[in-house]
Amino acid sequence: MIFSIVSTAFLVYRFMLIGYILMSWVPALQESAVGRFLETACEPYLGFFRKFIPPIGMIDISPIVGLFVLVFIEQGVYSVLGYLL
Repeated sequence: MIFSIVSTAFLVYRFMLIGYILMSWVPALQESAVGRFLETACEPYLGFFRKFIPPIGMIDISPIVGLFVLVFIEQGVYSVLGYLL
């Protein structure tokens, strides 16, 4: 039960991040209600990586790193839950 809740939460947040990343290519979408919601939910997490990873030319690779780190965090949480339960 707990595994499925945690798994669903990580999956939803991962899709939110991907949606936010894709919306950055269309500025008009960022100004919509969904765009503002995704910005509020995703920018604090991605902003952490943007502080340390500078863009390469016009390409910002911090979202890619953020997604990889999220997967590692997810696996760590699963390991801890597996140990505790």
